[in-house]
Amino acid sequence: MILPIYAYGNSVLRRESEEIDKEYPDLEKLINDMFETMNNAEGVGLAAPQIGSNIRLIVIDGKTMSDDFPEEDMESFKLVLINPIIEEEFGDDFTFREGCLSLPRVSEEITRPSKIILTYFDKDWNLHEKEFSGVKARIIQHECDHLDGKLWIDRLSPIKRKLIHSKLQKITKGQVFHNYPINFSTK
Repeated sequence: MILPIYAYGNSVLRRESEEIDKEYPDLEKLINDMFETMNNAEGVGLAAPQIGSNIRLIVIDGKTMSDDFPEEDMESFKLVLINPIIEEEFGDDFTFREGCLSLPRVSEEITRPSKIILTYFDKDWNLHEKEFSGVKARIIQHECDHLDGKLWIDRLSPIKRKLIHSKLQKITKGQVFHNYPINFSTK
């Protein structure tokens, strides 16, 4: 089922998410719904807060970026991350234009470390600790920020933030074009 994506301004995007366990109700259905929602919106990652649920769950499917980054094998980059923790960020600074399904029609250059070490459970509850780099690390960093109540715009300088202020205001008022279901509520 395609779920509405919560837009910038909704308080659910600013709350820290809770860990879940194997008993979380209807987890498999939620994961499938999140993939369907993300694919419908032509996204590459979706965190549970973006669909109104403050739990530590992320789905990623990089195939839509495979033409832009053939060297990164994005076609096979599909993950379910349960209770992910970025243990370490390292490497050279990597600047990349970030956007977000919760902030339609807004993107800016953001700098983050180029590599991460991530601990997470997969959908079968197998524990992993893996290193990711480049665009794959960037996608994970962006989605993990959602679990901590952060958005990429929080990483902008005050001047850049001021330059996009009117775009952000339009999102909070529901005055932005989008081609997927969005919840513009601020509660």
